[in-house]
Amino acid sequence: MSEAPARGALSLTRRVTFTAAHRYLRPEWSAAQNAERFGRALMEFHSHDYVCDVTVSGAIDETTGMIVDLGLLDRVLRAEVVERFDQRRLNLDVEEFAGGGQMPTGENLARLIAYRVQRALDEGDAGVPVTEVTVAEDSTLRSTWRRDDIAARATTPPPETRAV
Repeated sequence: MSEAPARGALSLTRRVTFTAAHRYLRPEWSAAQNAERFGRALMEFHSHDYVCDVTVSGAIDETTGMIVDLGLLDRVLRAEVVERFDQRRLNLDVEEFAGGGQMPTGENLARLIAYRVQRALDEGDAGVPVTEVTVAEDSTLRSTWRRDDIAARATTPPPETRAV
């Protein structure tokens, strides 16, 4: 019987789901500009049953056989993803998207989730980086954020894009 290699890249992905509504609308644009860019249907609130996969990477702890404390990861995902977004109108109820802030696209959701989950894992002393976050609005559309440098931490929040 051969032994498993001691070194190698390992990752673990946990999936959570939430239902939220959003619309694409730049308040500083005219109705015609918004309709041209986003389409009239996207200017109205509509909801999705989002599927969010969060991947962390690291070394196996020889005592637990895991790369992350699953209880901690689950608590973080519940607080930073499910409780934060479930049954919310993203444009109105989530600070980063409210008041003409960032557009609540899948891309911005993935980036925001990566930042918030990393920050909470760091506070919990998890010792692992978030290396990928995928947010799917449905079976035909998903956005994926990937860490450029696995050794780096997501210590910089997503940029503010407040309307003027």
